[in-house]
Amino acid sequence: MRIAVISVLFLLQVSTAWGLSPEQWFQEGNKFSSAGQFEKAVEAYEKSIAANALSPVAHYNLGIAYKNLRQLDKAATSLEKSVELEPVNMDARVTLGNIYNLQERWGDAIGQLNIVVHRKKGDAQAHGNLGWAYYNYKKGPPFKKVVILNLARAVALFKEQDQVQAAEATQKILEEARNKFGVSLIQ
Repeated sequence: MRIAVISVLFLLQVSTAWGLSPEQWFQEGNKFSSAGQFEKAVEAYEKSIAANALSPVAHYNLGIAYKNLRQLDKAATSLEKSVELEPVNMDARVTLGNIYNLQERWGDAIGQLNIVVHRKKGDAQAHGNLGWAYYNYKKGPPFKKVVILNLARAVALFKEQDQVQAAEATQKILEEARNKFGVSLIQ
């Protein structure tokens, strides 16, 4: 174990001295992320982006690292750049919508997540997050039917995908929404 740690430290020192390519910095970021070392992952992804600012996946992974550090504003900025560079990346849009929900930016979340549920069929997380965003959106009439439909769809998809905990958590929100709105749409 000690030899492995020393080897990793030596390789990091050597690679820093030699300067890594954007792809190598990206791979370093992935290694740090996999190890749960998100501060170091951020540093590596930022070095990758500094050398290649047009890499949507580097911005995406940087956003996820910031999310794991609970730095939501930085996560949103990174994910927005990823979506700007690669608008068809539905995973980036779901993650960005999730960040917007965490920031209580309901309208922004709805904008991203609506795109996903219409372009990527069967995305339970997108339906659940969209239902949650509509449930909390206050700048218009309550979107009762849309809330219930998306949450119910998310529950069904989570069950199909054998994600029991996600299905149960979403089911609780669905029941809360049904009680709040006095609606029993879709059993």
